[in-house]
Amino acid sequence: MRKLLSGVRPNRRQVFMAGAVAAASTVATTGTAAAGGYGSGDLGAWQGLSKAVATEATIERVLSLNGVFMFGDSIGVQDGKALALRMKSKLGLELAVNNWSGRPTKDTVDALANWKANYGLPRRIVMACGTNDIFTPPVMAAQIDRAMSLVGQRTTVLWVNTQVARTGLGNTVLLADQRNSAWVNLQLAEAQRRHSNLRIVRWAEWLAAKPSRLNTYLRKGIHTSVPLGQDARNELIVQAVNAG
Repeated sequence: MRKLLSGVRPNRRQVFMAGAVAAASTVATTGTAAAGGYGSGDLGAWQGLSKAVATEATIERVLSLNGVFMFGDSIGVQDGKALALRMKSKLGLELAVNNWSGRPTKDTVDALANWKANYGLPRRIVMACGTNDIFTPPVMAAQIDRAMSLVGQRTTVLWVNTQVARTGLGNTVLLADQRNSAWVNLQLAEAQRRHSNLRIVRWAEWLAAKPSRLNTYLRKGIHTSVPLGQDARNELIVQAVNAG
């Protein structure tokens, strides 16, 4: 895992090419187009889905120890505990999580704003969201800027980019997922030019580097496999935190 972060930063064309390679390399069944204006369908109700949110005592302890906050979605719900153990073991850092399955970036940034108002923020934050914005990808840029405005320039934000190509829903949906993932990631790449304290954790590029990784490190084209995908993505995050 030592060289997970060694890739070059992509330009616009490379971002979309990575998406196209990933989509073309994923096995899918045939099917019909999804509902929704962007081809991936519609985001359903997520408020009743599973979540993992740190207690107030944990949040305050992490702040006092100059640790890390994480805000994410269902991948974080699954992988957050393992990430906390890896971060503690490798970097000696404590992690407080706010992960909620199905949650889009707007509501994730709302959670960031809530924690800022109630507790304050550490100097490093992991944003692991964007997966649920493939249904309406144009919203992403404004929410990234909003998050960066909330944290200010003294806090480093490590933002994990997105890879979705759901298998089993048909080629039309799969390709829309990948196109919309690339759209989300492009907005993140462009935001990095506006915000010097924004770092991108390049999960999508790491997966696209070898076509076999999509089936090995993902389940059904979206969630990480355990332990391989979980370990790979968490290692990328830990390396990004360590690099600052």
